[in-house]
Amino acid sequence: MEKGKVVVLEERVPKLKERRRQKANRRLIMYISFFFLFILCVLYFQSPLSNVQHIEVKGNDHLPAEQIIALSGITKRTSFWKVKEDEIKQNVEKHPEVKNASLEKRFPNTIIIRVNERRRVAYIYDRQKFFPILENGYILKKHTSKTAPSDAPILVNWRKGEDIQEMTGQLAQLSPSVLNAISEIHYTPNDDHRDHVTVYMNDGYEVSASIHNFAKKMSLYPAIVQQLDPKVKGVIHLEVSNYFTPYEPPKKEDDNEETEK
Repeated sequence: MEKGKVVVLEERVPKLKERRRQKANRRLIMYISFFFLFILCVLYFQSPLSNVQHIEVKGNDHLPAEQIIALSGITKRTSFWKVKEDEIKQNVEKHPEVKNASLEKRFPNTIIIRVNERRRVAYIYDRQKFFPILENGYILKKHTSKTAPSDAPILVNWRKGEDIQEMTGQLAQLSPSVLNAISEIHYTPNDDHRDHVTVYMNDGYEVSASIHNFAKKMSLYPAIVQQLDPKVKGVIHLEVSNYFTPYEPPKKEDDNEETEK
């Protein structure tokens, strides 16, 4: 029995040595692979390959993408791995037109900056120039235009800052559909209403209203217009009670018949 066992052990020795050699080879290959991977990582981080190669801006309407990128401070020399989202977000949001911003990193080297701009709720017409007013009341004095804009109403004959701020607050409460329906808002105070305004609509109607309840009253405009004859234009009064007065009284049928005779 003992001799049989010795023979079996001697037969297994070469197999054990082979297994140990294979295990050692696998371990050596793993170490070599890890070493080369480490070298590649070092070379990658030290080379321009790790820098930002593509910068995209999304969500901007009025602000040029180049300006937003400049605000972020990111260039093609910036390391992709050193871009800090909070820092970039703060830099971009310093611009008065940016309501909020976010950043997305896409491997291997793309940065996406998403912005949400503040709405332009009106333009002040002064000295033959149009000054944009943001929804928070901020006037962009450096972003003027000599051509009449079409994305927001124009404020005409406005001088007092507090009245402009109150009007801006009212406009910010309007739905985009109602806001876009307004062409011009003239400041026309009178003895009865110090905050009276005359509004000219894109569809040809005129609205007589007050600043303090402008948003609430103007929200009724679409429903009021639906009840009117689109061929008869006039003034929609929204100061206290709501009523309509045509520019010219409609001609009666009897008057038409007499004219024909």
